[in-house]
Amino acid sequence: MDYQIKSVKFLKSEVDYKKCPADRLPEVAFIGRSNVGKSSLINMLANHKDLAKTSSKPGKTQTINHYEVDKRWYLVDLPGYGYASISKSMREKWEKMIDNYLRYRKNLQSVFVLVDIRLEPQELDINFINKLGEMGMPFSLVFTKADKIGKNKGAVSVRNFCRKLMETWEDLPPFFVCSSVDGRGKQELLDYIDQINEYYYNQKKQEKE
Repeated sequence: MDYQIKSVKFLKSEVDYKKCPADRLPEVAFIGRSNVGKSSLINMLANHKDLAKTSSKPGKTQTINHYEVDKRWYLVDLPGYGYASISKSMREKWEKMIDNYLRYRKNLQSVFVLVDIRLEPQELDINFINKLGEMGMPFSLVFTKADKIGKNKGAVSVRNFCRKLMETWEDLPPFFVCSSVDGRGKQELLDYIDQINEYYYNQKKQEKE
């Protein structure tokens, strides 16, 4: 399939899902714990070094950020979770913003949950994934920073995470092993997003017939 992003344009940042761009296009959202490499991954997918702002300080993304891709779909950059350096009231505000977006954004097709491949299964990640399950929201896993760990160790880490998930899930979601440094997993992830968008447009076509 070899889908490649040809054009991407930043649209707007919002804290209220009701003020996000009109839901005329399908969209996928990216989220993960703070410092998981989300901005770097988005930049890699878009072939754009500074599209999403990267920072050594966690919590750089504080709004729902919409990008229009190829005039065909939206890429959404969501704030991270697990931010330890902000107040409790701010944390609760972010959590409510993300929760409302996930529950009520009508054209949201799938959520990509980013997980640092170097770490043991984290409770924050598992809890967030379980919440998506309770919402009935389709999601996939993206194991990031694969270049920072050996291939065998990475495989063990993915297997351990999947084993942890299987304690509460009957079926595993799709997952991708990626690196924003060497481009690993980029094509597989882009092709999967393209499949999601194709399904969306096919469904719309059938509704009109």
